[in-house]
Amino acid sequence: MDDEIKLLNRATFQKSSDAYKIVDVLNRTLKDRELMFGLALDPEDEESMILSIYDTKGTNDS
Repeated sequence: MDDEIKLLNRATFQKSSDAYKIVDVLNRTLKDRELMFGLALDPEDEESMILSIYDTKGTNDS
């Protein structure tokens, strides 16, 4: 079985101080569906953030 975390999609949007709250809710709510969400500042544009969605099926992080 493949034990890699797979990137499903990525979106860039305007920087927001509350964006981490959305990512936290998504991670808590959808963990049982083997999805994980990440948030990072865009290294090419200091006014943007990148939201990443990952599929964690096959990983053992319990």
